[in-house]
Amino acid sequence: MATAKTGEPQHVWDLARKISVAMLTNWDGKNLHSRPMSAHLEQDENAFYFLADKRSHKDHDIRQFPTVNLAFADASDQKYVSVTGEATVSNDRAKIKELWSVWAKAWWDSPEDPNICVLKIVPTQAEYWDTPGTVIATIKMAVAAATNSRPDIGENKKVSM
Repeated sequence: MATAKTGEPQHVWDLARKISVAMLTNWDGKNLHSRPMSAHLEQDENAFYFLADKRSHKDHDIRQFPTVNLAFADASDQKYVSVTGEATVSNDRAKIKELWSVWAKAWWDSPEDPNICVLKIVPTQAEYWDTPGTVIATIKMAVAAATNSRPDIGENKKVSM
């Protein structure tokens, strides 16, 4: 893969939107914790939103240590995005209703559930890896191995958000 270069924020948004589920990683002061969460992208606001459950205590941890990471991965298509950002926690009922979906119903009875909170992540930086897919990447790696060269299997760029 090519050396990381500066890329465009739009490509980060496009890849994240396509993948849609992120591993949200936060620090509790002692350990890192990651969990898959459904992302709601609001590019016009420069924000990623998530519905979260207060009973998991991630809201408490995030209030203390607001820098988080969002890792989006589509291994079958060889597309990856890592976003670092600053998180805030709110109980904004209007935003909860706006983000409510059939998937949220699996976790809570209604948007009025007092255990729901909103996590808002404002990205500060990102990095993405975007390859032409597994088959082409494999062929390029085999050719590089046979010719004793480095494969160019896609883009790897760092982005200021």
